[in-house]
Amino acid sequence: MADKATLTIDGQSYEFPIITGTEQERAIDIKTLRGATGGVTTIDPGYKNTGSCQSAITFLDGEEGILRYRGYAIEALAEKASFLEVAYLLIFGELPTQVQLDKFDKDIKAESHVDEDMKKILDGFPKSAHPMGVLSALTSALIAFNPSSVNVDSEEDMYRTIVKLLAKFPVLAAWAMRKKKSQPLDYGDNSLGYVENLHKMMFAKPNEEYKVDKAVIDALDKLLILHADHEQNCSTSTVRMVGSSHAGLFASISSGICALWGPLHGGANQAVIEMLESIKEDGGDTKKYMAKAKDKEDPFRLMGFGHRVYKNFDPRAKIIKVAADDVLNQLGIEDPVLDIAKGLEKEALEDSYFVDRKLYPNVDFYSGIIYRALDIPVEMFTVMFALGRLPGWIAQWKEMRENKEPIGRPRQVYTGENFREFKEVSKR
Repeated sequence: MADKATLTIDGQSYEFPIITGTEQERAIDIKTLRGATGGVTTIDPGYKNTGSCQSAITFLDGEEGILRYRGYAIEALAEKASFLEVAYLLIFGELPTQVQLDKFDKDIKAESHVDEDMKKILDGFPKSAHPMGVLSALTSALIAFNPSSVNVDSEEDMYRTIVKLLAKFPVLAAWAMRKKKSQPLDYGDNSLGYVENLHKMMFAKPNEEYKVDKAVIDALDKLLILHADHEQNCSTSTVRMVGSSHAGLFASISSGICALWGPLHGGANQAVIEMLESIKEDGGDTKKYMAKAKDKEDPFRLMGFGHRVYKNFDPRAKIIKVAADDVLNQLGIEDPVLDIAKGLEKEALEDSYFVDRKLYPNVDFYSGIIYRALDIPVEMFTVMFALGRLPGWIAQWKEMRENKEPIGRPRQVYTGENFREFKEVSKR
């Protein structure tokens, strides 16, 4: 007999099945709760204890520091796979064969042209516009140039729509940056790989030959892989929620960009650099700021340490720490802000206050360091996060639609006024 959970309310007992996942995660299935109990619901602010779906994409164990995409350890993927391979894995469920990967790459390149009228939309933004706002708007605007709804029951139609988004998204992201810097737009080069082409569109100068730096591309490739998916986080669950209304892929991804923009989510790596800059402006004393971080009465918050899900070392941070060290060494970067980052890292890894509480540097801490070393503007950090997360968002949207999940509609516990008689304005 399957395990069941028993809930007793007002002396009446109700039984609900327990679902067990392939990694032995257990969840109480309460979808019949409200109907069985005559209106009782649960309340779980932030959904910290609520599973919104069953998913076969990403497994995350925060206590053990485990992250796997479709069963593959993040460590192996970061070391051995390319970002395009990981994107294919997340979206279609298996690592591609060479034939499949070549076709995927070729099909993406064939769709990389962005309609010239998109420039008019871009021109409407002031230089002061944040690139995340520009990227969200341009992604949503893709709907106007692709007005027909994707047929989720057609494998060919789904593939074509997914390829279009993977092709055009890097162009839009690079354009958002070049708009901010008042630089001419770059259309890329289809002879380059996916990540190399992204870098070219961001940094190529019209009066200079673009040269590929392998250390830079390898670091970017690794960063994109590490950010590709992370289970049901804020932006991913937003994409699934919006998509559950049968909103199209482009609109759903646009909503995910907006969710990612927040400083508690994708904006955290930007907050790290801003914190390091403020420490530098105050003299660069890392010991002083570590003491402030430990002082409960001090409002200072140490950004880039600890994680809401990981109760151990963030497995992505272990990988990216090595990449950060490699990039800084190979590029010969000398930057007082990055020196402060290294100082904070050293202090935290040796300080019992942080070690005992497992407040280790997380992926946002190291990714911010690498982006700065690669000369990526701080306001573009979250855009880089979005570029990495795109395959995960697509995979999650695709899975939700193919599983024919119902429209998302959370309940609430009302705490407002009881019934009141309406009074005319003269009697209020």
